[in-house]
Amino acid sequence: MPKLAAFPKAYMQALCVDRSMTVREWLDLASTLPINGVEWYAGFLETADEANWKPLREYAAAKGLAIPMMCCSPDFTHPDPAFREKEIAKEKEWIRMTAALGGTFCRVLSGQNRPEISRAEGIDFAAQSIKACLPLAQDLGVTLILENHYKDDFWAYPEFAQMTDVFCDLVAAVEHPNFGVNYDPSNTILAGEDPLVLLGRVSSRVVSMHASDRFLIEGTIEDLRKEEGGVLGYAKRLRHGEIGKGMNDYDAIFTELKRVGFDGWISIEDGVDGFDQLQRSADFLVRKIAQYWP
Repeated sequence: MPKLAAFPKAYMQALCVDRSMTVREWLDLASTLPINGVEWYAGFLETADEANWKPLREYAAAKGLAIPMMCCSPDFTHPDPAFREKEIAKEKEWIRMTAALGGTFCRVLSGQNRPEISRAEGIDFAAQSIKACLPLAQDLGVTLILENHYKDDFWAYPEFAQMTDVFCDLVAAVEHPNFGVNYDPSNTILAGEDPLVLLGRVSSRVVSMHASDRFLIEGTIEDLRKEEGGVLGYAKRLRHGEIGKGMNDYDAIFTELKRVGFDGWISIEDGVDGFDQLQRSADFLVRKIAQYWP
């Protein structure tokens, strides 16, 4: 049966920029949810000091929470090999942090969709960079998870492998027992594509998932595909919202994941409108998991 984690989507500024919330305060909040763990973020200010890793792991455990997943954003598509080597070194450090916190999944991305990089070059740069990180991941018992991402907050360009065809080509280019897919249906919507089409192509490689939902503020999904797919910035027609009430078809998603034997972690990326919203989203996912994995 899949296990449920939560990501502090609403508290990133507080945890990563202005220190108005401590990680322990976030763990206190998270422990009141019907979840099994928390997804960590490499940019938490307190984890810049390695001496804090063990105490924070112990605090989470005391709250009944595992730390299964690490969220980080390596940029592997830069044309300069020296730049890519620095990104590989960062990813290796995040893999070490994941293992030290007791985690088994560490995110990788392709990188930015720089206009000077061809499709073939981008796939090669990203695949070779991911492969360079896999020996350490295997040694430490960590699986690298490639997310169908949309765009990191601090990047000038969207994700290189944002679109389904490119993402699937990159997934196919990396075959390793310590490599899999972190499926995010909402990011596919942000790209103006169909989340179920992507899932159908990669479901056998999915080892973890991000759960969120999106709502159209105006217009139709056809308008979104024409105007927002693959462009800089975030889709203005869409907003975050309570899981189970938006555009994602969780019955269809969980039907396919159950069919392929998925039993990994599902991390909630929600709560931007308040902790009550996060609670309702968690309750919805608990019911759905029980329905499809009784």
